[in-house]
Amino acid sequence: MTETVSGSAARRGKGGRKGLKIERIFTRPGVHPYDEIRWERRDVVMTNWRDGSVNFEQRGVEFPEFWSVNAANIVTSKYFRGAVGTPQREWSLKQLVDRVVRMYVDTGVANGYFASEQDAEIFEHELKYALVHQMFSFNSPVWFNVGTRSPQQVSACFILSVDDTMESILEWYKEEGVIFKGGSGAGLNLSRIRSSKELLSSGGTASGPVSFMRGADASAGTIKSGGATRRAAKMVVLDVDHPDVAEFIETKSREEDKIRALRDAGFDMDLGGRDIASVQYQNANNSVRVSDEFMRAVEAGGEFGLRARLSGEIVETVQARELFRLMAKAAWECADPGIQYDDTINDWHTNPESGRITASNPCSEYMSLDNSSCNLASINLLKFLSEDGTFDVRSFVRMTEIIITAMDISITFADFPTDKIAETTRDYRQLGIGYANLGALLMATGHAYDSEGGRSLAAAITSLMTGVAYRRSAELAGVVGPYEGYARNAEAHKRVMRKHSAANDEIRTLDEMDKAIHTAATKQWQDCLKTGERHGYRNAQASLLAPTGTIGLMMDCDTTGIEPDLALMKFKKLVGGGSMQIVNHTVPRALRKLGYQQEQIEAIVEYIGEHGHVVDAPGLRPEHYEVFDCAMGERAISPMGHVRMMAATQPFLSGAISKTVNMPEQATIEDIEKVYFEGWKLGLKALAIYRDNCKVGQPLSVAKRTEEPKAEAAPAEAAAPARPVRKRLPKQRPATVTRFSVAGAEGYMTASSYPDDGVGEVFLKLGKQGSTLAGVMDAFSMAISISLQYGVPLETWVEKFTNMRFEPAGMTDDPDIRMATSVMDYIFRRLALDHLSYEARAELGILTAKERALQADGKDPASLHEEDHIDRESLAQTAEIARPAVAAPQRPAAEAPAPPQAHSSMEVIESRQGRTADAPLCLTCGTKMRPAGSCYVCEGCGSTSGCS
Repeated sequence: MTETVSGSAARRGKGGRKGLKIERIFTRPGVHPYDEIRWERRDVVMTNWRDGSVNFEQRGVEFPEFWSVNAANIVTSKYFRGAVGTPQREWSLKQLVDRVVRMYVDTGVANGYFASEQDAEIFEHELKYALVHQMFSFNSPVWFNVGTRSPQQVSACFILSVDDTMESILEWYKEEGVIFKGGSGAGLNLSRIRSSKELLSSGGTASGPVSFMRGADASAGTIKSGGATRRAAKMVVLDVDHPDVAEFIETKSREEDKIRALRDAGFDMDLGGRDIASVQYQNANNSVRVSDEFMRAVEAGGEFGLRARLSGEIVETVQARELFRLMAKAAWECADPGIQYDDTINDWHTNPESGRITASNPCSEYMSLDNSSCNLASINLLKFLSEDGTFDVRSFVRMTEIIITAMDISITFADFPTDKIAETTRDYRQLGIGYANLGALLMATGHAYDSEGGRSLAAAITSLMTGVAYRRSAELAGVVGPYEGYARNAEAHKRVMRKHSAANDEIRTLDEMDKAIHTAATKQWQDCLKTGERHGYRNAQASLLAPTGTIGLMMDCDTTGIEPDLALMKFKKLVGGGSMQIVNHTVPRALRKLGYQQEQIEAIVEYIGEHGHVVDAPGLRPEHYEVFDCAMGERAISPMGHVRMMAATQPFLSGAISKTVNMPEQATIEDIEKVYFEGWKLGLKALAIYRDNCKVGQPLSVAKRTEEPKAEAAPAEAAAPARPVRKRLPKQRPATVTRFSVAGAEGYMTASSYPDDGVGEVFLKLGKQGSTLAGVMDAFSMAISISLQYGVPLETWVEKFTNMRFEPAGMTDDPDIRMATSVMDYIFRRLALDHLSYEARAELGILTAKERALQADGKDPASLHEEDHIDRESLAQTAEIARPAVAAPQRPAAEAPAPPQAHSSMEVIESRQGRTADAPLCLTCGTKMRPAGSCYVCEGCGSTSGCS
């Protein structure tokens, strides 16, 4: 690990330059920003929904009263430093922010960034105000490391390189491992490695890059990321003209076939399952780097040459369309590979004299030189939307200046995992400012995500952000000097600045909000070009759009990165340990913007709370439906809607965009070809797709069905009368359909009851129609049903079949039964929970998650049912009167079962849509994760599926 750099600039900057003058935005002279906030003490207790166990606890922590329970929980568990239970442990948000900001301010003062001590104090106060008010956030490594005794690593994104030598390949393994150990991710391009169709100097045949991917994949799977139970974050790129590109394209789709076969044979192939490690290439995202030459050959239906790595000679000629279709087919089967557009990326490259951009970080938003890194920060856009519906341009501009200044200061004191990365990052000072909550901002302002107005507003904001960032970068160059690599790249850098400015001139504004932001952006670009011409630029890169997973939750953002709203309902934790399913707060705000009266708003919100969508909502005009379109559910945004939004913002970003274009399960290979082709035409730098349910094993669910099966006809009568009397169910009977998943094996259970309660019929559906397993389950269902109707107690069945062990076995999607030893074990535990009294279940040791939690706290779970019977309806109505909400259902064991209680927004979506969402369960706390850019984030504890 390299040592921390102390700045080489003098107190007043290099060459005696004067430092920056800092203006106040939100703070007042003589008043500390903390003193204007109401603070409160809370207890943070985080449990695992699978077994009710406590996985983190810290009591008496201090946060502003307006911070949500979830944001406070995540910051306390992830970012507070010091051993829990010791005096050294941080216990207040003030301590965390002070620790980080102190390092920024002290370094800025020591290196001549500020004109005076007063300017340094204003900078400190403004930075603290913005952080505690959730206006922006640095990326996670800053919160982990800055101001501690650990190495001051501030970057989350890394790009490595590898050459065609065994020494370089082994060094790649080592460098990647060091980065994964630190909790970050890395990407690299393998195209320098000779193909399996070329000879070695010794006369033998080369192994090819795909073979070396196996070793790197095994290493990543062993190390994991930061030692956590989640996969490492890595990107592997191969150029489209590499002779092994076809093998590379099919690596993960072939492994997906293996996962499917092993799962069907009874092996545990779920995320974290004991057998998933036997499958290769699962720890990386794969992308093919395509050239304009190749895409034009695809367009024309022509041939394309694959070239030897050393000589550049064509070793094989292929049909471009066939190779392109192979990419789309593999993506259709398993979501990999993604696509990166090489010529577009390098046309916007500010440092071509220092080398081409060949790769990206794991989420594809950071694209720069090999052996480099980038630190990120994201702005919460919704914080700049005033109550009157206008966008606060002045505050946004000033806030962007503060953030870019802080981010550049961090490179001065930062540590890096390798000497090569340290040298490149200090010489080029790449930054990655971005934003979150765009989707919420668009909805709140009455703009549909997939609309000209929505794209115009997004483009104007992105242009303004990057224009300000580069203008401030030019001002910093005048204070502490341009980046070391600027001189040799000056003309290229200024050319790219002019390209950004020209793209800004092409924005077509549609309303007053767009126009005001675009006018400000135009001025910023004009000032940027003038200042840059005079001083150069401090940073080779300024902006990108990251996933904002954990930090998005820290800022209480409704949407992450560039994403639209996931759905109109979300999960909310309450102070004191409760939770609710509520209609997003953005919805009433949008309705007010669209001109609806309060009575209409209340009726529409109530309808959404009941149905989860706006179609046929009372009083809502059909032309306004599109404003409430979301990523999932009724009226989901089309794949090209996502692509068009990316295209609207890409010309105003130094880097790229972390985003996966979700496609419905019925999408075809041709649909994916169209998306990949249009991405090139529209000027994107990178693109990845995910087709619902295309993956079998990790990290997504196996199957979904939008319609639940209906109960079949009553079972046949016994051939001969038996001594007991059979009590048949009436033709109309109450029934409950339970959809379940055990270790990825999906099924349905229909349990019908007598009018006077008591289950009398059970039907099970597991496996494909007509399969042997389906027939066996039908027969078993009949046997159970007949026995129940002849009076065999349900308790007898439960005693016999719970704890029965056979495959599939493992994690389920049921919050009350997180683990099952077999499908039978799950079925009879669920029947017991739904149809047996608490006393009967207690004797059998079968309790709900809430009952187990009470038992762990030393309380009597029986009291839960007494309280539930007292006044459940009034509790639901008074839980959050001020906000439109739907209370999470409470179900006594003796009553007909309601849908399982949700523990995350994804589970809320599942309960509303009647389908299993394609997202993994968090291995830390057991809740279902939600998409964040091209990865997933857990709302319960902030863990991610690969991105920091």
